[in-house]
Amino acid sequence: MSYCSAIESMTGDRKALHKSYHDERYGFPIHDDNELFCRLVMEINQAGLSWETILKKEQSFRKAYDEFD
Repeated sequence: MSYCSAIESMTGDRKALHKSYHDERYGFPIHDDNELFCRLVMEINQAGLSWETILKKEQSFRKAYDEFD
């Protein structure tokens, strides 16, 4: 099952979280070093966790890393 298909089977807040990530960031090129660092940190911290968990914690990562600046 593709990520696109998986999102369609989700409901409520879970669907909104994944749909926002999919429609606005997933697969788009990154031209900003801070955003690239953000994605790298999120990917590293994802090891052993679901991607949904990481998406839910993204704002905490941004706060902890001073907006990756």
